[in-house]
Amino acid sequence: MAFRMSGPDKHKPVYVTDSYSSESYEKYFLDSPMDELIHSSSSGISGSSIPSYQIRDYLEIQSPDTLDSDPDRMKLKLQELERALLADIDIDGNFDMFGTGPSMEVDAEWSDPIRTDSLLDSPKESSSSGSFLGSISSNKEVSNVSSRSPKQRLIECAALLSEGNIEEASAIINELRQMVSIQGDPPQRIAAYMVEGLAARMASSGKYLYKALRCKEPPSSDRLAAMQILFEVCPCFKFGFMAANGAIIEAFKDEKLVHIIDFDISQGNQYITLIQTLSKQPGKLPHLRLTGVDDPESVQRLNGGLEIVGLRLEKLAELLGVPFEFQAVPSRTALVTPSMLDCRPGEALIVNFAFQLHHMPDESVSTINQRDQLLRMVKSMNPKLVTVVEQDVNTNTSPFFPRFIEAYSYYSAVFDSLDATLPRESQDRMNVERQCLARDIVNIVACEGEERIERYEVAGKWRARMKMAGFKSCPMSSDVIDMIRKLIKEYCDRYKLKEDLGALHFGWEDKSLIVASAWS
Repeated sequence: MAFRMSGPDKHKPVYVTDSYSSESYEKYFLDSPMDELIHSSSSGISGSSIPSYQIRDYLEIQSPDTLDSDPDRMKLKLQELERALLADIDIDGNFDMFGTGPSMEVDAEWSDPIRTDSLLDSPKESSSSGSFLGSISSNKEVSNVSSRSPKQRLIECAALLSEGNIEEASAIINELRQMVSIQGDPPQRIAAYMVEGLAARMASSGKYLYKALRCKEPPSSDRLAAMQILFEVCPCFKFGFMAANGAIIEAFKDEKLVHIIDFDISQGNQYITLIQTLSKQPGKLPHLRLTGVDDPESVQRLNGGLEIVGLRLEKLAELLGVPFEFQAVPSRTALVTPSMLDCRPGEALIVNFAFQLHHMPDESVSTINQRDQLLRMVKSMNPKLVTVVEQDVNTNTSPFFPRFIEAYSYYSAVFDSLDATLPRESQDRMNVERQCLARDIVNIVACEGEERIERYEVAGKWRARMKMAGFKSCPMSSDVIDMIRKLIKEYCDRYKLKEDLGALHFGWEDKSLIVASAWS
């Protein structure tokens, strides 16, 4: 197979460099006044926003008598059983895809702040009432107001919040805001956003902040949106798309008519590469029909959306001689039915789920379980191939405290990888971190129930879901794997690729970040 690929130094994207360069943090993000985000004061915290989950419950094993007398604890143990059955910690014991042990292991640096004497030594000040985002320092030099690292103080604050200790958590938030910087080293940068997630959780404003932090469109058509910049400068995301495209191209073999359905097509960038690659294939090309689904209320839709995406792809396909047609389905994914997708006899059907399934609520949110319902619907359509690309981390069913630890571990690797790609003062890098990563972090840390949208799952859980829906794994071919390995070598050698149970795991050093798999 011939793949048209470009390394990191070829066809560099034009980054957004001026529009947002000097704006304040608050103005850069928000479309509404900050007082609209502060929906309720810290004194109005409910049991649903901060679970009664105790830190010692996470670190110790409780007796059966204790469980029987505490319904909340019993619920947590039932959740642990559900996660074990559906492989949140990976059925096959391969939670750590790069062989370094369980990523949820609490090391000394994490566990030290949890000790009681540390909590008692925390400063006690009044609750913060300032702007959540505006208070983040943008200076490179930060005050050394504590002997503890930002990481240690973050976990201490999360521990206090999980126990409902608002006064001391608020004091630590005020302290952390003096320690962190969005232009500092990776630990300072991630702490800057995670502390605002904790503040939003404390004030029950995560839902509003998440909506306000939506990614902005670029000011002109020749500049890439921040999400696309993320795919370029943090190539684990790009590798995931490439793996999906490689499996899709191989499914084209011996087919005259191919219909691809993408349930979250966004700006359609994945298909620019697909069409370019397809145009290089030998022999007569099949007719490609692409159906793009997108929420009518999304940013892309509001800026012209699916029509513009379709026109751009049609022009490219015509230029490259690829038989192509585009069908737009402006609908929320949960409302899509097979009749809306116009599947036709004689077509080879391919369904692509790239960074989309984790947005579907599952059984932990509602008895409707839209996540599995969508997979069963797709299976009923008898596709030749289904591709799944997702973040490899559990932010779905974990209670707040372990979820916070896991999110910190995951995004630390992402921020570290950006440090190897772009200089710390880079405006492109700050755009990506602010517009893409901060939004997800706030939602994961601050929100619960239906308000928590970013519900990632580990590879083993996705594998269990796909099998329960009736799918069988289709291991990635050696051609696809070899192609990606060659491209990885053009980047930093700290990016890793591992094949496991038919899926490809893309990581930074010892941390698996993205998993791509194919199913039939």
